[in-house]
Amino acid sequence: MDLIKLTSELIEFKSITPKDDGAIEFLYKILTSNGFKCKILKFGKNNKVNNLYASFKGGNGPNFCFAGHTDVVPAGIMSEWKTDPFKPKIINGKIFGRGTSDMKGAIAAFLSAGFKYIDSFPKFNGTISYLITGDEEGEAKYGTKKVLNWLSENKKKIDFCIVGEPTNPNFLGEMIKNGRRGSLNGEIEVFGIQGHVAYPEKAKNPIKVALLYCNELLKPLDNGNKIFEPSNLEITSIDVDNEIVNLIPSKVNIKFNVRFNDKFTSKTLLSEIRKRLNTVGRNYKLSAKVSGEAFHNSSEKLTSLLSQAIIQISNRKVKLSTSGGTSDARFISKFCPVIEFGLVGKTMHKVNENVKISDIKKLSEIYEKFLNLFFISQ
Repeated sequence: MDLIKLTSELIEFKSITPKDDGAIEFLYKILTSNGFKCKILKFGKNNKVNNLYASFKGGNGPNFCFAGHTDVVPAGIMSEWKTDPFKPKIINGKIFGRGTSDMKGAIAAFLSAGFKYIDSFPKFNGTISYLITGDEEGEAKYGTKKVLNWLSENKKKIDFCIVGEPTNPNFLGEMIKNGRRGSLNGEIEVFGIQGHVAYPEKAKNPIKVALLYCNELLKPLDNGNKIFEPSNLEITSIDVDNEIVNLIPSKVNIKFNVRFNDKFTSKTLLSEIRKRLNTVGRNYKLSAKVSGEAFHNSSEKLTSLLSQAIIQISNRKVKLSTSGGTSDARFISKFCPVIEFGLVGKTMHKVNENVKISDIKKLSEIYEKFLNLFFISQ
């Protein structure tokens, strides 16, 4: 299998969430032709979201799963791209295209690694499986979460998992994600009384109290711990939608996001936020949406074996981290130990997304070495 050709073919699918554009069917055919038992799973309104579960059983040992997503974010401003984002091009040893780092390059790398490992050790002690979704970059309602439920309902167990997210900030072999912070998006409506600015005694300006609410929100939440950095709240918008200079508005909307560690659950975090707001007043309405809870569910075995593989292939000592945004690992962590490791993420979601060809090849070698270490240890 030509690894770079496979990466290029995946990039050519314009699989912008939740559109699949044939990427899942493409992987289905490749995996089926290599002896995997495959199932395309459709979920959502009118079954619009395609997902794939594929497995190859060598022996009775554990099921090791690679999880990934073929969907990508929109290309952005087309005129700022050096190349067509869905027609991959190699320039100075790098491959350009939407999804190169996040995360079609990693999917290709693990496909190649899995096939090579099975060719070398067809009777290995366990199962290699792939959980590939077309719904990760959006709200993730009909992707990995639904597939995991389907697996549970059909008594199919995953024992360990690696997610191929671009975890490395600067160079390959720099960072493994062994957990993730939770994410909560909140909105506060602060109420006042509209009026003329010349007669403030007849109105009630909500902006004044909104600033006090913001001061309370921005106080430190905790000091972090050995695994997680401190929880952090960022106010992302303060809006009164007022274009009239002599009008006191009746309402202020405050939007914020909290990336929280395992000292909080979303429930206890909301309780803390309300407690702080109530010290100022109660003329507000708070609403929130939780993208994911904080988790740390990566076995020492997984991190140790992957670290060994990285050292042997790239000669780098890897760092364990729980930083960054959310990923589908938040769903998988409820079913089995999970870690994340993929390509360099410097250009993910950006115009001119790209990765080094040498990094894709080396990542595949790391994955193959890891599979060897993992199944030998059984």
